[in-house]
Amino acid sequence: MTNFSPRGATRKRAGGIKRFPKRHLLLVTGVAAAVMTVVGLLPSPQVEAKRSETELLIDEFQPESPKETLKELAFEEKAAPLETQAQRLARDEAERLATEEATLGSRKRITIESGDNLSTLFDDMGLSARVVYEVAKTPQLGKNLTDIRPGQTFEYRVNSEGILTQLHYVQNKLESILYEREGDGYVGKKITLEPEVRIAFAEASIKNSLFLASQNAGLSEKMTMELAGIFGWDIDFALDIRSGDSFNVMYEEKYLDNEKLSDGNIIAATFVNQSEAFTAIRYTDSHGNSNYYSPDGKSMKKAFLRTPVNFTRISSSFNPNRLHPIFKTKRPHNGTDYAAPTGTPIKAAGDGKIQFIGWQNGFGNVVFIQHPHNIVTVYAHQSRVNKRFKTGSQVKQGQTIGYVGQTGWATGPHLHYEFRVNGVHRNPVTVKLPDASPIPKSERARFMAFANKTMAQLEKHGTTMLAKNEKESKQRP
Repeated sequence: MTNFSPRGATRKRAGGIKRFPKRHLLLVTGVAAAVMTVVGLLPSPQVEAKRSETELLIDEFQPESPKETLKELAFEEKAAPLETQAQRLARDEAERLATEEATLGSRKRITIESGDNLSTLFDDMGLSARVVYEVAKTPQLGKNLTDIRPGQTFEYRVNSEGILTQLHYVQNKLESILYEREGDGYVGKKITLEPEVRIAFAEASIKNSLFLASQNAGLSEKMTMELAGIFGWDIDFALDIRSGDSFNVMYEEKYLDNEKLSDGNIIAATFVNQSEAFTAIRYTDSHGNSNYYSPDGKSMKKAFLRTPVNFTRISSSFNPNRLHPIFKTKRPHNGTDYAAPTGTPIKAAGDGKIQFIGWQNGFGNVVFIQHPHNIVTVYAHQSRVNKRFKTGSQVKQGQTIGYVGQTGWATGPHLHYEFRVNGVHRNPVTVKLPDASPIPKSERARFMAFANKTMAQLEKHGTTMLAKNEKESKQRP
C-alpha cells in the first residue's frame, strides 16, 4: 500500500504546471470575473433577434406623432380617390337606362307630314291596325290622336316581342302626351313644361308708321297689335298717329332650354301721342283676373271698343247729309264705314245681348247688339255671321260676331258700323265712350304697391335709353 503525503502531491502538481506570480493570478481572476458579469447581463442571441423584430413592427405602424398620421392618410386618400356622388349617380342612371331599353326597346322618332294619318304612321313603325285601335281608345287622351298635325312628332318604343310599349306624342315644345302599355291596353299622361319667363324692354320714336317703328324696336307683329289694343280706347291708331309719337314697353319673353319660344304679356307700357302720354299697367287681382289700368287705378278699357274691326282706312265717315253712292240721292250716312278685306273678323264693341242677327235689305248680313244704358250698336254688310250666336244670345266685348263682306247695298268689302244712344245715331269716331269699372277698393292697396314698383322699372329703362340715344346723337358727325 502506497502512502501519499500531502507534501508529495503538492510537489507533483508543481512539477507539471508553470507557476505565475501571485499578482498575475489575481489580475487574471479579476478580468475573468468582469467578463462573466458583462456576458451575464447581455441577452442571448435568440432574445436579441426577437426584440429587434418587435421594435421594427411597432415603428412601422406607429409614427412619431398624430400629425404625421393625418398627413399620411390624406396623401393616401388623394392618391386613390373614392367614386364621387356625381359619378355614382351617372353610373346608376346609365344602368337604369340600359335596363329600361332592354325592357321597353330603343327609342325611335317619326315626324308627321301632310297627308299622314294614324294608320299610315303606325304602319311605318311596323305596327298593326289593332295597335292603332288600342292606343286611340285610351281613356280621355286617346281622342287627341285624331288631331295630329304636320310638324308634330311621335317618339316610340317597341320591345323585342314587337309590342308598342311607349308612344310619346309631342304636340309642341311645351305640350305632349305619353301613352304607356298597361295590361291589355294603354294609359295616357299629359305632360306640360313650364317655360322660363324673362323681362324685356322695347322703345322707339315713330317716324313713318307704328308697325315700322315696332319692327325696328324688336317687337313682333303680335305684340304691336296688343300694344295698339291696350291703348285703342284712347288713341285711334288709324287716324291719330303722328311722326314724333313714341312708346316704351316692358313685356315678357318665354324661353325653354335657353331658346325663345314666344312673347308673353305686356306688363306695362307708355305711349306718347301728339305730346299726350298714356300709361297702362297689367294687374292680376287676388281672384286671378287680369286687366290693364292707368297708374291711378282707372281701367284702360272703355265699355266699348272705339273700332270693332282691324281696318285699312275709313271709306265713308259719319255724315247726316251724304249723297248715297248707289242711289245718287241725299241720304244721311248714320255710321262709319271701315274698309277691310273680305273675311276680316268683326268684334262686338261691348258686352250685351244680340237683338237681331240675320239678313236685312240694304244692310245684308247684319247684327244688332243691345247694351246697357239704352245703347245699340249695328254691324252691317257682313259676308257671314258667326253661327254660334242667335237672337237673344249674350255676347262679350271682343268676341267675333261675323266677318267683313259686301252684302246688301255695298260697293266694296267694308263694315258699316253704327252707334245709337236712346235711338239717336251718334258718330262712332267721336262719341264719348263710358269707362269700365276702376280698381275695386279691396284691391287698391295691393295694386298701388305693384304699380309703383312696375312704373319704377319702366321709367328706369326709359331714362337709360334716353341717355343712350342722346349720347349716340352727339357722337354722330
